[in-house]
Amino acid sequence: MESFVLPHEVHGDGAHKVFAVHGWFADRSAYATVLPDLDRTAFTYAPVDLRGYGEARDATGSYTTAEAAADLLELADRLGWARFSVIGHSMGGAVAQRLLALAPHRLRRIVGVSPVPASGLPLAGEQGALFTDAAHRPENRRAIIDFTTGGRRPAAWLDRMVARSLDRSDAKAFRVWLDSWAGEDFHAEVAGSAVPALAVAGELDPALSPAVLRETWMSWYPRAHLVSLPGAGHYAMDETPLELIRVVEDFLRTDGGEPA
Repeated sequence: MESFVLPHEVHGDGAHKVFAVHGWFADRSAYATVLPDLDRTAFTYAPVDLRGYGEARDATGSYTTAEAAADLLELADRLGWARFSVIGHSMGGAVAQRLLALAPHRLRRIVGVSPVPASGLPLAGEQGALFTDAAHRPENRRAIIDFTTGGRRPAAWLDRMVARSLDRSDAKAFRVWLDSWAGEDFHAEVAGSAVPALAVAGELDPALSPAVLRETWMSWYPRAHLVSLPGAGHYAMDETPLELIRVVEDFLRTDGGEPA
């Protein structure tokens, strides 16, 4: 596997190091809405761009969650992070779990924000076509975002989310990523892991609902926690940013101040 340095930025100087991994529809700018209000004294946050996104839009690769996990481990070594936590949104949640399979001894905690389960998310029929064709059909991206936020968000916000997605992702990479996060089942590699694992679910999200995460995430991880956000759908960073920060940072703080 080709070595690659993920584009990233670093915020804060806290002892607890934390990667932030975006989902299918955005690059690291997905975290822009929460960055101003993070605790930069307790934590050091590093949002990254996965291959095919943002500053890595033109990067070649296999565009898989396994490759992304290896890229994150490479970046951790370059940053000198012996141990760290990882937050992953949606597809990024699957990447976080791949990292758990690859290097559990390096992880302090993992957080999935509407995380795709390690068992994948099978898509068939009309739903499969909707997602597959989203690579080249902006209207499909809009329909997916609208559906996964409960059909309650303003049209202008939906349009802005689609525009960001188109601008920050490579269409070919976007399509290939789908096969990995939706089609790969590696849950047997992570089930039983003792690393504390938080899943944050938006109650307005019918796709990765609290019920889905209870059946997957909560059944695999002995030290799992599940928090439901009543006002959020699939995009808690945009929909309920302050509530998300509080839930995530409270969880990250409960490791008893373990040294990095």
